[in-house]
Amino acid sequence: MRLRSPKSDFYPVQQALAKGVRLPSLFSTTDEQYHAQLRRSVHSAFSMSALVQYEPSVDAATAKFLDQTESLFSSKHAVCNFAEWLQWYAFDVIGEITYSKRHGFIDDGEDVDGMVKYLGKLFSYVAPIGQLPILDIFLLKNPILRLLDRFGINPFAFAVVKFARAQIKERLLQLDNTNPSSKASDEKSAARRTDLLGMFLKAKEARPDFFHEGRVLVMAVSMAFAGSETTAISLAAVFYYMIKNPKCHRRLLVEIDAAVQSGLIKDTSTGVVSWTESQKLPYLDACIKEALRLHPAIGLLLERVVPPQGADICGQRIPGGTIVGCNAWVIHRRAEVFGEDADAYRPERWLEANKEKRKLMEDFPRLFQSGMEIAQRMVRSAAELPRQVQASVEDYLAIF
Repeated sequence: MRLRSPKSDFYPVQQALAKGVRLPSLFSTTDEQYHAQLRRSVHSAFSMSALVQYEPSVDAATAKFLDQTESLFSSKHAVCNFAEWLQWYAFDVIGEITYSKRHGFIDDGEDVDGMVKYLGKLFSYVAPIGQLPILDIFLLKNPILRLLDRFGINPFAFAVVKFARAQIKERLLQLDNTNPSSKASDEKSAARRTDLLGMFLKAKEARPDFFHEGRVLVMAVSMAFAGSETTAISLAAVFYYMIKNPKCHRRLLVEIDAAVQSGLIKDTSTGVVSWTESQKLPYLDACIKEALRLHPAIGLLLERVVPPQGADICGQRIPGGTIVGCNAWVIHRRAEVFGEDADAYRPERWLEANKEKRKLMEDFPRLFQSGMEIAQRMVRSAAELPRQVQASVEDYLAIF
């Protein structure tokens, strides 16, 4: 029988504030009933059929990313902090799929409103404070700061929250039925976009008692908090290991060229391919999985609390109330699962494995997790990676 293990107090430390009120997301809430209700409300927004609808938004951000990479760096043989550049791209992708509007990182070539810098500081805060979560009540979430935040005075306010609130307000005004003019009608039609905000507002209409405007804000903010960070880390890992392993890079280029020449994928001017086309590149898929195995985006334990009756874990009796967890950076290198060369980057392991072995590797804890608490963080990463690598690796590897 599988025991239910609640989340520890590490998670609420990661909750953002808006007007002095906590914004518990699917990831940061410790309330299982709230989690189930929130998950039910937004499930359709992260279904595979919905993700396909967001594809044009990802394409638009990717095309702009490639143009700006060429304009600002490749054509000038300029040095590029590619990890940072990828994070800016990830933020703009999140903006496109959430609001049908980029934040402007790639367009302006800068950290808009210091969002990325703030996010880095925030994660540097929640990692240690999450181990002593009571300190959070005296620091970023102390009563005085929360009271000031209610009146719009908060030096630690996250710019993404402000941006999200503005976008939600604008969209709700466009959806207002009170103005019968043709212009208002056109705006209302445009407001019903197939982006994440549109899906969240549909959920608000379907379940107004639970999924109110505050919960819409929760989901919009959580996309930027987690979606951009995990996407950027994963993209950087894929490129890093490709650069460090030129033999693998050459094999990938051969696969891509062969796919274009055979008509398996379209030879477009931008180099961007569809999600469906990217699934026809098995070595690319193996390169991505191997990079994520060696460099998982989440390096913390994702703690759980042992239930009161205790539990047997790895042959040890653990008393109830104990906080437990396992680090993906450790378990992704288990030789009994991934082979004696588990410390090495070798994409071929994913192609050589039989069906049973491959399933074991893919289902191994924390490598390719499913579930809605991870969905808003990782599903976009999974959807973007093949297309971004395919579009960039051949043309822009020289940037490094």
